[in-house]
Amino acid sequence: MKFLHRRTMIALAAAAFSVAAVSTGSVSHAQAADAESVVQTIKKRGVIKVGMSSFVPWAMRDKKGELIGFEIDVAKKVAEDMGVEVEFVPTAWDGIIPALLSGKFDVIIGGMSITPQRNLSVNFTRPYARSGVGFAANKKLADGMTTLDAYNASGVKLAVRRGITAATLAQKIFPKARLLQFDDDAQAFQEVVNGNAHAVLSSEPKPTFWTIENSDVLYQPFDKVLQRGAEAMALRKGDPDALNYFSNWVEVRTNDGWLAERHDYWFKTQNWKDEVGK
Repeated sequence: MKFLHRRTMIALAAAAFSVAAVSTGSVSHAQAADAESVVQTIKKRGVIKVGMSSFVPWAMRDKKGELIGFEIDVAKKVAEDMGVEVEFVPTAWDGIIPALLSGKFDVIIGGMSITPQRNLSVNFTRPYARSGVGFAANKKLADGMTTLDAYNASGVKLAVRRGITAATLAQKIFPKARLLQFDDDAQAFQEVVNGNAHAVLSSEPKPTFWTIENSDVLYQPFDKVLQRGAEAMALRKGDPDALNYFSNWVEVRTNDGWLAERHDYWFKTQNWKDEVGK
Protein backbone atom coordinates (compact mmCIF):
# COMPACT_ATOMS: atom_id res chain seq x y z
CA MET A 1 0.00 0.00 0.00
CA LYS A 2 2.83 2.37 0.87
CA PHE A 3 4.50 1.41 -2.43
CA LEU A 4 1.29 2.22 -4.38
CA HIS A 5 0.94 5.53 -2.56
CA ARG A 6 4.52 6.41 -3.40
CA ARG A 7 3.98 5.59 -7.08
CA THR A 8 0.83 7.75 -7.11
CA MET A 9 2.70 10.72 -5.60
CA ILE A 10 5.49 10.38 -8.16
CA ALA A 11 2.98 10.25 -11.01
CA LEU A 12 1.17 13.32 -9.72
CA ALA A 13 4.44 15.22 -9.36
CA ALA A 14 5.45 14.29 -12.89
CA ALA A 15 2.09 15.40 -14.24
CA ALA A 16 2.35 18.71 -12.41
CA PHE A 17 5.84 19.25 -13.83
CA SER A 18 4.59 18.50 -17.34
CA VAL A 19 1.70 20.95 -17.02
CA ALA A 20 4.06 23.63 -15.75
CA ALA A 21 6.47 23.01 -18.61
CA VAL A 22 3.72 23.17 -21.20
CA SER A 23 2.30 26.30 -19.59
CA THR A 24 5.70 27.98 -19.53
CA GLY A 25 6.32 26.98 -23.12
CA SER A 26 2.95 28.37 -24.15
CA VAL A 27 3.69 31.69 -22.47
CA SER A 28 7.08 31.90 -24.17
CA HIS A 29 5.51 31.06 -27.50
CA ALA A 30 2.85 33.71 -27.02
CA GLN A 31 5.46 36.28 -26.08
CA ALA A 32 7.45 35.40 -29.20
CA ALA A 33 4.30 35.69 -31.32
CA ASP A 34 3.63 39.17 -29.87
CA ALA A 35 7.05 40.40 -30.99
CA GLU A 36 6.48 41.89 -34.44
CA SER A 37 9.03 41.02 -37.08
CA VAL A 38 10.82 43.91 -38.76
CA VAL A 39 9.33 42.58 -42.01
CA GLN A 40 5.83 43.32 -40.68
CA THR A 41 6.98 46.73 -39.48
CA ILE A 42 8.37 47.56 -42.93
CA LYS A 43 5.18 46.46 -44.68
CA LYS A 44 2.99 48.53 -42.35
CA ARG A 45 5.25 51.57 -42.67
CA GLY A 46 5.59 51.21 -46.43
CA VAL A 47 9.28 52.05 -46.18
CA ILE A 48 12.40 49.99 -45.50
CA LYS A 49 15.07 51.96 -43.62
CA VAL A 50 18.57 50.90 -44.65
CA GLY A 51 21.71 51.70 -42.70
CA MET A 52 24.76 52.24 -44.90
CA SER A 53 28.07 54.03 -45.12
CA SER A 54 30.01 55.34 -48.11
CA PHE A 55 32.41 52.83 -49.69
CA VAL A 56 33.43 52.95 -53.34
CA PRO A 57 31.90 51.19 -55.26
CA TRP A 58 29.47 49.90 -52.62
CA ALA A 59 27.79 53.25 -51.99
CA MET A 60 28.73 56.78 -53.10
CA ARG A 61 27.27 60.05 -54.38
CA ASP A 62 26.87 60.90 -58.04
CA LYS A 63 27.29 64.37 -59.51
CA LYS A 64 23.72 65.25 -58.54
CA GLY A 65 24.30 64.17 -54.94
CA GLU A 66 22.22 61.00 -55.30
CA LEU A 67 23.38 57.68 -53.86
CA ILE A 68 24.65 55.11 -56.34
CA GLY A 69 26.63 51.87 -56.05
CA PHE A 70 26.26 48.14 -55.62
CA GLU A 71 24.68 48.35 -52.15
CA ILE A 72 22.29 51.03 -53.34
CA ASP A 73 21.14 48.76 -56.18
CA VAL A 74 20.71 45.88 -53.72
CA ALA A 75 18.67 47.93 -51.25
CA LYS A 76 16.46 49.37 -53.99
CA LYS A 77 15.81 45.88 -55.37
CA VAL A 78 14.93 44.58 -51.90
CA ALA A 79 12.45 47.45 -51.50
CA GLU A 80 10.98 46.83 -54.95
CA ASP A 81 10.47 43.15 -54.19
CA MET A 82 8.82 44.01 -50.87
CA GLY A 83 6.56 46.56 -52.56
CA VAL A 84 7.80 49.43 -50.39
CA GLU A 85 9.92 52.57 -50.67
CA VAL A 86 13.53 52.72 -49.48
CA GLU A 87 15.03 55.27 -47.10
CA PHE A 88 18.80 55.34 -46.75
CA VAL A 89 20.29 56.28 -43.39
CA PRO A 90 23.97 57.24 -43.90
CA THR A 91 25.86 56.32 -40.72
CA ALA A 92 29.48 56.47 -39.57
CA TRP A 93 30.91 52.99 -39.95
CA ASP A 94 32.21 52.64 -36.40
CA GLY A 95 28.71 53.34 -35.06
CA ILE A 96 26.59 51.47 -37.58
CA ILE A 97 25.94 48.34 -35.46
CA PRO A 98 24.93 50.35 -32.35
CA ALA A 99 22.63 52.41 -34.60
CA LEU A 100 20.98 49.22 -35.89
CA LEU A 101 20.53 47.86 -32.38
CA SER A 102 18.95 51.13 -31.22
CA GLY A 103 16.37 50.92 -34.00
CA LYS A 104 17.50 53.81 -36.20
CA PHE A 105 17.01 51.59 -39.25
CA ASP A 106 15.77 48.10 -40.11
CA VAL A 107 18.78 46.46 -41.72
CA ILE A 108 22.40 47.15 -42.60
CA ILE A 109 23.12 46.77 -46.30
CA GLY A 110 26.57 48.25 -46.41
CA GLY A 111 29.30 45.86 -47.49
CA MET A 112 29.59 44.44 -43.99
CA SER A 113 31.85 41.41 -43.79
CA ILE A 114 30.72 38.52 -41.62
CA THR A 115 32.95 38.14 -38.55
CA PRO A 116 32.49 36.12 -35.36
CA GLN A 117 32.80 39.30 -33.28
CA ARG A 118 30.06 41.13 -35.19
CA ASN A 119 27.90 38.01 -35.16
CA LEU A 120 27.77 38.21 -31.38
CA SER A 121 25.82 41.46 -31.73
CA VAL A 122 23.82 40.96 -34.94
CA ASN A 123 22.46 38.21 -37.13
CA PHE A 124 23.79 37.87 -40.68
CA THR A 125 21.88 36.69 -43.72
CA ARG A 126 23.53 34.35 -46.20
CA PRO A 127 26.28 36.22 -48.13
CA TYR A 128 25.20 38.23 -51.16
CA ALA A 129 28.74 39.27 -52.16
CA ARG A 130 32.31 38.08 -51.68
CA SER A 131 35.40 40.25 -51.76
CA GLY A 132 38.52 40.65 -49.66
CA VAL A 133 41.02 43.06 -48.18
CA GLY A 134 43.47 44.52 -50.68
CA PHE A 135 46.69 46.47 -50.34
CA ALA A 136 48.16 49.46 -52.26
CA ALA A 137 51.61 50.85 -51.47
CA ASN A 138 53.51 54.04 -52.21
CA LYS A 139 56.19 53.32 -54.83
CA LYS A 140 58.85 55.51 -53.22
CA LEU A 141 58.26 54.77 -49.54
CA ALA A 142 57.66 51.04 -50.06
CA ASP A 143 60.20 50.46 -52.82
CA GLY A 144 61.27 46.80 -52.74
CA MET A 145 58.86 45.93 -49.91
CA THR A 146 57.18 42.91 -51.48
CA THR A 147 56.68 40.62 -48.45
CA LEU A 148 54.32 40.83 -45.51
CA ASP A 149 57.25 40.85 -43.09
CA ALA A 150 58.62 43.99 -44.72
CA TYR A 151 55.54 45.93 -43.60
CA ASN A 152 55.56 44.51 -40.08
CA ALA A 153 58.13 46.95 -38.74
CA SER A 154 58.08 49.86 -36.30
CA GLY A 155 59.02 52.39 -38.97
CA VAL A 156 56.14 51.48 -41.27
CA LYS A 157 52.90 53.51 -41.38
CA LEU A 158 49.70 51.90 -42.65
CA ALA A 159 46.54 53.87 -43.43
CA VAL A 160 43.06 52.41 -42.91
CA ARG A 161 39.48 53.46 -42.44
CA ARG A 162 38.48 53.29 -38.79
CA GLY A 163 36.23 50.40 -37.73
CA ILE A 164 36.37 48.26 -40.87
CA THR A 165 37.66 44.71 -41.29
CA ALA A 166 40.86 46.01 -42.88
CA ALA A 167 41.74 47.88 -39.67
CA THR A 168 41.40 44.74 -37.57
CA LEU A 169 43.38 42.74 -40.11
CA ALA A 170 46.18 45.32 -40.19
CA GLN A 171 46.57 45.11 -36.42
CA LYS A 172 46.71 41.32 -36.65
CA ILE A 173 49.16 40.94 -39.56
CA PHE A 174 51.28 44.02 -38.92
CA PRO A 175 51.36 44.49 -35.11
CA LYS A 176 54.70 46.32 -35.21
CA ALA A 177 53.58 48.92 -37.77
CA ARG A 178 51.97 52.22 -36.86
CA LEU A 179 48.30 52.27 -37.79
CA LEU A 180 46.88 55.58 -39.03
CA GLN A 181 43.08 55.50 -38.83
CA PHE A 182 40.72 57.86 -40.66
CA ASP A 183 36.99 58.46 -40.91
CA ASP A 184 36.79 57.49 -44.59
CA ASP A 185 38.72 55.64 -47.25
CA ALA A 186 39.50 58.75 -49.25
CA GLN A 187 41.52 60.21 -46.38
CA ALA A 188 43.43 56.96 -45.85
CA PHE A 189 44.15 56.66 -49.57
CA GLN A 190 45.28 60.29 -49.83
CA GLU A 191 47.72 59.80 -46.96
CA VAL A 192 49.54 57.17 -49.03
CA VAL A 193 49.44 59.23 -52.24
CA ASN A 194 50.92 62.19 -50.32
CA GLY A 195 53.77 60.00 -49.07
CA ASN A 196 52.75 60.14 -45.41
CA ALA A 197 52.07 56.40 -45.15
CA HIS A 198 53.65 53.35 -46.77
CA ALA A 199 50.42 51.62 -47.74
CA VAL A 200 46.64 51.57 -47.45
CA LEU A 201 44.43 48.58 -46.69
CA SER A 202 40.79 48.45 -47.77
CA SER A 203 38.13 46.22 -49.28
CA GLU A 204 38.65 45.32 -52.90
CA PRO A 205 38.29 46.55 -55.54
CA LYS A 206 39.23 49.95 -54.10
CA PRO A 207 43.00 49.31 -53.75
CA THR A 208 43.06 47.98 -57.32
CA PHE A 209 41.10 50.96 -58.66
CA TRP A 210 43.31 53.42 -56.76
CA THR A 211 46.44 51.79 -58.15
CA ILE A 212 45.14 51.89 -61.74
CA GLU A 213 44.19 55.55 -61.39
CA ASN A 214 47.48 56.50 -59.69
CA SER A 215 49.94 54.12 -61.30
CA ASP A 216 52.70 56.75 -61.15
CA VAL A 217 52.51 56.79 -57.34
CA LEU A 218 51.04 53.46 -56.23
CA TYR A 219 51.67 49.77 -56.81
CA GLN A 220 50.30 46.51 -55.40
CA PRO A 221 53.13 44.44 -53.87
CA PHE A 222 50.94 41.33 -53.47
CA ASP A 223 49.08 39.51 -56.24
CA LYS A 224 46.43 38.16 -53.85
CA VAL A 225 44.06 39.71 -51.33
CA LEU A 226 45.24 39.62 -47.73
CA GLN A 227 41.99 38.07 -46.55
CA ARG A 228 38.89 36.84 -48.33
CA GLY A 229 35.57 37.99 -46.96
CA ALA A 230 31.85 37.44 -47.34
CA GLU A 231 29.41 40.34 -47.12
CA ALA A 232 25.88 39.98 -45.79
CA MET A 233 22.95 41.99 -44.51
CA ALA A 234 22.91 42.52 -40.75
CA LEU A 235 19.74 42.33 -38.64
CA ARG A 236 18.83 42.65 -34.99
CA LYS A 237 18.80 39.36 -33.08
CA GLY A 238 15.58 37.65 -32.01
CA ASP A 239 13.80 38.03 -35.36
CA PRO A 240 13.79 34.68 -37.21
CA ASP A 241 11.16 35.85 -39.72
CA ALA A 242 13.35 38.72 -40.90
CA LEU A 243 16.41 36.51 -41.09
CA ASN A 244 14.42 33.98 -43.13
CA TYR A 245 13.01 36.61 -45.50
CA PHE A 246 16.24 38.45 -46.28
CA SER A 247 18.29 35.25 -46.58
CA ASN A 248 15.75 33.81 -49.00
CA TRP A 249 15.79 37.08 -50.95
CA VAL A 250 19.56 36.61 -51.40
CA GLU A 251 18.96 33.01 -52.49
CA VAL A 252 16.42 34.03 -55.13
CA ARG A 253 18.52 36.90 -56.52
CA THR A 254 21.62 34.72 -56.55
CA ASN A 255 19.88 31.97 -58.47
CA ASP A 256 18.38 34.29 -61.10
CA GLY A 257 21.74 35.98 -61.71
CA TRP A 258 20.65 39.48 -60.68
CA LEU A 259 23.24 39.83 -57.90
CA ALA A 260 26.08 38.57 -60.11
CA GLU A 261 25.14 40.98 -62.91
CA ARG A 262 25.06 43.99 -60.56
CA HIS A 263 28.25 42.92 -58.77
CA ASP A 264 30.14 42.53 -62.05
CA TYR A 265 29.03 45.98 -63.19
CA TRP A 266 30.28 47.74 -60.06
CA PHE A 267 33.36 45.61 -59.32
CA LYS A 268 34.67 44.46 -62.69
CA THR A 269 34.10 47.59 -64.75
CA GLN A 270 34.44 51.31 -64.26
CA ASN A 271 31.63 52.23 -66.61
CA TRP A 272 30.12 54.15 -63.70
CA LYS A 273 33.23 56.24 -63.00
CA ASP A 274 32.04 59.37 -64.80
CA GLU A 275 28.83 59.38 -62.74
CA VAL A 276 30.65 59.81 -59.42
CA GLY A 277 30.77 63.27 -57.90
CA LYS A 278 34.00 64.86 -56.76
